[in-house]
Amino acid sequence: MKNLILACISTCFFLITNAQEKTMELSLNEAINFALKNSYNTKASKNDITSASKKVWETTATGLPQISGTIDYTNWLKQQVSLLPAELVGGTPGTFEPVTFSPKQNTSASVTLKQLLFDGSYLVGLQASKTYLKISKQANEKTELLTREAVINAYGNVLVAENSILIFNGNIKILEKNLHDAKKIYENGFNEEEDVEQLEITLGNLKSQLNSVKRLKDIAYKMLNLSLGSPIETKLILTDNLDSLAEKNINLGLIADEFNVNDHIDFKIAENDRESKRLLVKLEKSKALPTLSAYVNYGAQAYSSDFSFFKKEQNWFNSSLLGVSLNIPIFSSLQRSSRTAQAKIALETADIRLEETKQRLSLLAEKAKSDYQLTIENYATAKKNVGLAERIEKKQRIKFFEGISSSFDLLQAQNQLYTQQQNYIQSMLDVIAKKATLENALNLPIK
Repeated sequence: MKNLILACISTCFFLITNAQEKTMELSLNEAINFALKNSYNTKASKNDITSASKKVWETTATGLPQISGTIDYTNWLKQQVSLLPAELVGGTPGTFEPVTFSPKQNTSASVTLKQLLFDGSYLVGLQASKTYLKISKQANEKTELLTREAVINAYGNVLVAENSILIFNGNIKILEKNLHDAKKIYENGFNEEEDVEQLEITLGNLKSQLNSVKRLKDIAYKMLNLSLGSPIETKLILTDNLDSLAEKNINLGLIADEFNVNDHIDFKIAENDRESKRLLVKLEKSKALPTLSAYVNYGAQAYSSDFSFFKKEQNWFNSSLLGVSLNIPIFSSLQRSSRTAQAKIALETADIRLEETKQRLSLLAEKAKSDYQLTIENYATAKKNVGLAERIEKKQRIKFFEGISSSFDLLQAQNQLYTQQQNYIQSMLDVIAKKATLENALNLPIK
């Protein structure tokens, strides 16, 4: 029995541990596709589309037949009394007789059918709701583009942290060996204590930077999980590496692509904003038009001194009504005129914003192309420089241990190497990130 309990506990612990340590292996493209389905922003934008679709039907249903039913029940706790001339009931002329005209209890039930025949505001509202749906769909497209860029940047930041840790570990390993050898040489009296101390300072700085990057790596993984829409403690294994991604993201053909502002999602959103303002002007004008509606009512009413409405002998009195209502706006003390003027001003502002958006998007596309080309050039330079810095540092190290170079010269060579290594890593990230920015600036679709 004891063994059975232990086995159950072990199984539960294993299942709980597996649930807590969920692991995902993702390439960059897989990460993007995962985020497009699961990120918080894309889920919210899809809900907005669903809500907008319901809004369209809500507006459409306003002009369709509306049926409503009512049931009323009243019970006079103290009946209302009316006075009648007494002579009408055989009393003394000149006096009044108190009487009640209806039983103490009554109930009624009715069904009413209403139909809107004409309303200019309804027609404009229907157009506006469809525009709102279009805006929601475009907002979702914009959200997906921004999600793609966010995932690319977050994925790249994780790879930068991982590569930095590898480089720091390699540099620390070499420096620890250098420090060990320098101490042996110092013990034999062939160099100065300052040379050893200088290496100790450099080693301490590298270890401190390594610890900082390790902490940043944990944050970078959590930020990637956040952009993916997965729990931030999810363990991620990235199958792409920084070098291959940098090479894959070099595409000079993008710089030569022509930019068509009319196809850009931001321009389309601005156009729809302008359309919504145009419809607002139309709506305010339509409020000066008459509205026409019709209704049909059917009901029944019953009276009783006690609650006998469900008995067969209860009498019900039926009634039916057909009506048409025409509402004609005549004078609003210039209220409608003021609202129409405000709507026209909003439309003029939308036209201004539309032109500004057109100019801004063209400029952003041009700048994104320039930045992308510059990052490619910087990447080639950084790749070359890191090789040169490695050779220089190696030569200075050899000279230092041969006694023909100072610790200061070695320190300079080491700092130059460390700087160029970080520049090289950053240049690879810049290529990936700037390409994503350019793709958004050109409004390239998600593949």
